[in-house]
Amino acid sequence: MRAQFILSEIGVGLRRNLTMTIAVVVSVALSLALAGASLLVRDQVNSMKGYWYDKVEVSIYFCTKADAKNAPQCANGAATDQQIADVKAGLDKLQPLVQSSTFETQAEAYKHWKDMNPNNSLVSVLGADAIPSSWRVKLSDPTRYDVIQSAFAGHPGVRSVEDERQILDNLFGLLNGLQTAAFVIMVLMLSVALLLIVNTVRVSAFSRRRETGIMRLVGASNFYVQMPFIAEAAFAALLGAVLASGLLLLGNYGVQTWLAKKVLFIHFIGLSSVLQVIPLLIVAGMAMAAVAAFLTLRKYLKV
Repeated sequence: MRAQFILSEIGVGLRRNLTMTIAVVVSVALSLALAGASLLVRDQVNSMKGYWYDKVEVSIYFCTKADAKNAPQCANGAATDQQIADVKAGLDKLQPLVQSSTFETQAEAYKHWKDMNPNNSLVSVLGADAIPSSWRVKLSDPTRYDVIQSAFAGHPGVRSVEDERQILDNLFGLLNGLQTAAFVIMVLMLSVALLLIVNTVRVSAFSRRRETGIMRLVGASNFYVQMPFIAEAAFAALLGAVLASGLLLLGNYGVQTWLAKKVLFIHFIGLSSVLQVIPLLIVAGMAMAAVAAFLTLRKYLKV
C-alpha cells in the first residue's frame, strides 16, 4: 500500500511540474553525458599511452655532408663508419635499458621519406645523401630518454637525438585539454541540474502543502512525508541518466563505425568501457538528486 501511494505521488508530482521535470531530465542527461565522456577520454588517453609508449623509439641521427654548413656539431662533415660503430658500442653498454637498436642507412631513410611524402616537391631535388642515417633505439623504459640524450648528444658525428614521445605528448596534451574542458562544462551543467532539482522540489512541496499537512495530522512520519518528493527527484534523475547512457552508446557507435575507420593510428576503447561507466552514471545521478531533494525538504517542507 505504501509503495503504491509513493508511486502514485510520483506520477502526480511529475504531471504537475511537467515542464520543470523535463528541464531536470535534460540538464541531468547533459551533465552526466559530459561526466561519462570525461571518464572515457581519460581511459582513452591511458589506453593510448600504454599502446604507443611501448612502440616509440629514440632516434640518433648522424651528420651528413650538407650538415657541415648548417650545424656546428657537424663541422667535420658526414659521420664516419667508426663514429657510427662507437655509438653502437655505447648503446650496447646501456643494456638492459636499451631493449633493441636498428640501424637505418641513408638509402633506407630516403626511401621511407619518399614513401611518406610522395607529393613533396623536394623529392626531385633531394638525394639520399641529404637524409641522415640513424640508430633507432627502443627502450625498455621510454621515460628514460634523458639517459640516451646525455650519453650521445654532442658525440662526434651525431647531429641530434630525438625522442618520438615528444610528438605523442602533444597529442595527449590535446586530449587532456579536451577532458578538462568536458569536466568544466560538466560542473556547470551539474550546478544547473542541482538548481533545477531544488526548485522543482520546492514547487512540488508548495503545491502539495495541504496534502502533506493532512498526512502530518494523521501521524505520518517525516520519512513517509518526504519520500514521494525524494523519489520524484530520483526518478527524474534516472530518466536523465538513461538518456545520458543512450548518448554515450550512440557516441561509441559513431566512433567505432566511422571515426575508427578514418583514424587508423589510434586504438579506440570499445563498448565494454562505456558499459562500465553507465552504472556509475545512473547511481551518481540518482544519489545526487535524492540528496539534493532531501536537503531541500528539510529546509522548505514546513507543515
